[in-house]
Amino acid sequence: MNAPNARRRLLLLIALLSFGAIGLALLSQYAFDMAPCAWCVMQRLIYLCIGLIALVAAYAPPLAARLGGLLCTVLAACGVAAAWYQYSVAAKMLSCDQTFADRFMSATGLDGALPSVFGIYATCMDAMVSLLGIEYAIWSLALFVVLFFMAAATVRRRA
Repeated sequence: MNAPNARRRLLLLIALLSFGAIGLALLSQYAFDMAPCAWCVMQRLIYLCIGLIALVAAYAPPLAARLGGLLCTVLAACGVAAAWYQYSVAAKMLSCDQTFADRFMSATGLDGALPSVFGIYATCMDAMVSLLGIEYAIWSLALFVVLFFMAAATVRRRA
């Protein structure tokens, strides 16, 4: 398989995983009443950006596809940092109010424009939920790590 086709498939898989993560987050929110905190919502935004960039890059010329992969790599690293902060610091705080995620999401206006996706409805401590004995923040961190390595692979000349 040649490099452009392999890169395209990898970028499409990155987009699929990213959009799938948002879908699972929304399913958790609306089907299981798991209200998101500011850090959860910020991770949704990062997944959305990774997914959109990967989707566009999948059909872009090789140099632009590599640049898209690089942007996805950087965003995935930001996602790792956000998920780790949520797990290790924010989940132990009584309120996420005025943390970076809260200020950032409020500044974007997305919490007001699309509250069904980006609305902040819980504190980080309240949003601490486990799935199969592992906190959601750790699941998210693991997916961001996977996306990081997948995106990094798209940057090389041969994907």
